[in-house]
Amino acid sequence: MGAATLTAMRILGIESSCDETAAAIVDDGQTVQSSEVVSQIDIHAEYGGVVPEVAARSHLEVITPVVQRALDSANSDWSDIDAIAVTQGPGLSGSLLIGSLAARTLALTKNKPLYGIHHVTAHAYANFITHRGPAVDYQLPLAPPEFPMLALIVSGGHSQLVLFRGHLDYRLLGQTLDDAVGEAFDKVAKIIGLPYPGGPSISKLAAKGDANAIKLPISKLANPNDFSFSGLKTATLRATQTAVGGDFRTPSYEIPSKLTDMQRADFAASFQATAVDTLVRATRIAAEEYNPESVVIAGGVAANQLLRSELRDALPDYNISYAPSQFCTDNAAMIAALAYFQSQETAAQSPFGFAIKPNWSM
Repeated sequence: MGAATLTAMRILGIESSCDETAAAIVDDGQTVQSSEVVSQIDIHAEYGGVVPEVAARSHLEVITPVVQRALDSANSDWSDIDAIAVTQGPGLSGSLLIGSLAARTLALTKNKPLYGIHHVTAHAYANFITHRGPAVDYQLPLAPPEFPMLALIVSGGHSQLVLFRGHLDYRLLGQTLDDAVGEAFDKVAKIIGLPYPGGPSISKLAAKGDANAIKLPISKLANPNDFSFSGLKTATLRATQTAVGGDFRTPSYEIPSKLTDMQRADFAASFQATAVDTLVRATRIAAEEYNPESVVIAGGVAANQLLRSELRDALPDYNISYAPSQFCTDNAAMIAALAYFQSQETAAQSPFGFAIKPNWSM
């Protein structure tokens, strides 16, 4: 698809796949004019994870004002908006329903084209946002990635290696066979007594620990581009049980109070190092085999500083693209960015027949 065929568009994106309610306005898939996010982390922290019913109710309460804030921040009204994009899947059913209902209603009442967007694919498109309007102050990549592009997409619900040959033209090289890496971070954080979400908690404490203190395994899989974190999670649990003088029968809820501060830091550092090593090894193998023009990292776990530095060291020939942390976690700017490129090649969808896809695979 040549640049000359592209049509200028200002797109309003809506994201509600899990526990962030977000709206953003992006021009031409690359210039973010506004990005508004209401997080539910404080609500779900009490439960140690996302409660689907609570998430859906929270989306319902804030989605209309979040959309209006995105318009106001971009100094736009509905006459400026060329299309609406919304996360169609994958995600939590109740959460997706709230976002899609809002988008469908707006598409009908404002007479705007509607595009359903794949949430995981959109994470990679956060790296194509390279310009910002006056209301945005994030530090963005200097240039968009080039194709073929190798994308490591890692978050609480997804862990994939994807080779993009062009816009909407990609091949799934590998994925997690069990837990997503972000989910493993959450579960290990709970085991050692750290607050939800686990990724930031473990990363912060790991700086005080010894990454070589506990030997943890990396799964050997038939496809070197696949991941597995279930065994790592279980090995960490067994090691903590031993560390507190117990065995496999020791309840996990008893472990945090019996760990010393130093043990907790060592477990955080050792687990993080092993999880990152797992991701970096698979990405390096894929880069050596497919020789892409660019490598990007996307998703909530992409904000992990150790993962960024280790990947940079493992692939010194690549200027690896990193979106700002605000665009690594769930946001609507990535939804609007992907929608722009999707709109150039596919027709808009009917608001009447639009259906969410909670288990939508790549």
